[in-house]
Amino acid sequence: MTSLPPETWTAISLTIELAALTTLILLVVGTPLAWWLARSRAWWKEAAATVIALPLVLPPTVLGFYLLVALGPDGPGGWIARAWNLRTLAFTFQGLVIGSVVYSTPFVVQPIRNAFEAMGDRPLEAAATLRASPWRAFWTVAVPLALPGFLTGAVLGFAHTVGEFGIVLMIGGNIPGKTKVLSVAVYDYVETMQWREANILAGAMAAFAFLVILTMTLLEKRFSRPGRA
Repeated sequence: MTSLPPETWTAISLTIELAALTTLILLVVGTPLAWWLARSRAWWKEAAATVIALPLVLPPTVLGFYLLVALGPDGPGGWIARAWNLRTLAFTFQGLVIGSVVYSTPFVVQPIRNAFEAMGDRPLEAAATLRASPWRAFWTVAVPLALPGFLTGAVLGFAHTVGEFGIVLMIGGNIPGKTKVLSVAVYDYVETMQWREANILAGAMAAFAFLVILTMTLLEKRFSRPGRA
């Protein structure tokens, strides 16, 4: 891979930056959301969960179209962009981060929600009998017990952001150094008949996918082992 052009290394760096930022934001925003979905008894909870899960089934072009409209000059993204003296967030790295957070949300929130639900009420009730405040019980009891869900969500969120193509192309385009990420670079190489470079990048992404699945399997075995504290 050392013979790849500098532009490709920039795309690799941009992809890692995008995936890391997206995962970090989703862990911060997705944790209270997953907690509410796991603990709330609101009648409209499952309707909200369905909206969050929509990126799992919506065609990327459909979701990408609506994100493009929302990030455009006449959408909410345009109003936010004007605060930074920009006309639009579409086709910018900031817009790409916002879009990535939206389409990767179910991949992070759902595993954390499942982990909170699997924990049940008893650990929190035991913490309450020891006079732990709800805030303290959340950080010292709920979060450690839900750690497998956090790890799974982080791995899935990062991997999904790295591999996404359709939505990224719709809202980010193909601007080298700004929005051109790995999946778009592979498409670019195929379009220009540069098969060797396309093969190297596609092979690297396939190896990455293998490592993600292997990591998920090992985590699942590690945390489902009988007698684990």
